[in-house]
Amino acid sequence: MSRKIFCIFLKKESEGHESPPYPGELGKKIYHKISKKAWKKWIIQQTKLINEKKLNMMNQTDQKKIEKYMKLFLFKNIV
Repeated sequence: MSRKIFCIFLKKESEGHESPPYPGELGKKIYHKISKKAWKKWIIQQTKLINEKKLNMMNQTDQKKIEKYMKLFLFKNIV
């Protein structure tokens, strides 16, 4: 049975994750507030950013950059 949440990205009730898709406190926030559908949109955007900006995910600085982009993408419309 799928878990339903109110997705703050889509601004509607949608299917939630079975487990946090990201580690730590940010992962818990995503688990509770971001739907699977919104997360898939982020993964597409993340791939574009990595390629366009030539980010190296083995580089800690680039990892922090992509996390910053993720927060902006998923939570930008939150007041």
